[in-house]
Amino acid sequence: MRKAAQFGAVLAGLALAAAAGAQELTYKDKLVDGFEGQDFAPAGGLYYKKNFEQSAGSVEFQNKVVHSGKGALRLSVKPHCPASKPLCSERAEVWERSKLRVPYDQGAWFGFAVKFEEPVPQDDHRYLIAQWKREIDAGADGDFSPFLAFRFNEGKFFITVETNLVPGKEGQKGKRAHCGPGETAVWLRPDTNQTRALVAFDRKFGPENGDEFNACTDKITVIDRGNPLPDPATGWVDFAVYAKPGPEGTGQIEIFANDKWIVTVKGRIGHNDKGLGENQYFKFGPYRAGGPGVWALYYDDFRRSLACADVLKPEICPFP
Repeated sequence: MRKAAQFGAVLAGLALAAAAGAQELTYKDKLVDGFEGQDFAPAGGLYYKKNFEQSAGSVEFQNKVVHSGKGALRLSVKPHCPASKPLCSERAEVWERSKLRVPYDQGAWFGFAVKFEEPVPQDDHRYLIAQWKREIDAGADGDFSPFLAFRFNEGKFFITVETNLVPGKEGQKGKRAHCGPGETAVWLRPDTNQTRALVAFDRKFGPENGDEFNACTDKITVIDRGNPLPDPATGWVDFAVYAKPGPEGTGQIEIFANDKWIVTVKGRIGHNDKGLGENQYFKFGPYRAGGPGVWALYYDDFRRSLACADVLKPEICPFP
């Protein structure tokens, strides 16, 4: 895990660069925010988006629960959605600024640490803690899920990858598929022209879970690196993620957690429908369908770079 001193040195260097006039950042620049102050750091390129769904959330720069340094974000959502609007969502997501978004055909490394506040949700409900999406132009026709999503349901943590609808062999309905070599369990969703793949999960995610992933496809390949996802209930989890969409089959995702390599995902990743934008974007924070109670997460040590060594320990980077 990245030590506080190392992270502080990087943050200090970027602060000096910003003061010298480096505020005109581009997607090629290294971004870092340790959430040490009372607002987002210019060197991190992050902001809290304000809209109806986000009004269910709150953002707090606090110093009582931290991963490193002296500060961290507490992001929370409260009940907000009326029963008459079943598609309503409650969010407290932090976004990358538009001018700093990475081109869709370019790979980039992302890092962040996250900790669940008690009580950790145990219900059967849609919870996300981070997601990567493609820009959607005004007037685009379709429902486009995140091409990479960190999800939580019934106290279990899992990760999915999304792409356009691909050929797949459906198995028994209501039972997670057991796929052969080179195949991945997927949920075929013809109503939205999408396929959702189950690519990683924690030790509590058993054979009885993920029953919607009842088909297999060879268009998305998952290489298991021998480590399950950590249980978020055990404390801070520090993630490093390489995200490179490739709807035609050139996509690649690498996922590390607490310096352990979890999975490699290759193949058809992301969407290529008419009306979609030129960039990918990352956002993190609690997101759920309307639900009861307050749900809160802590985030720290955000970093993003085209170079792995800026996000992950150089000695364990799978490539530069």
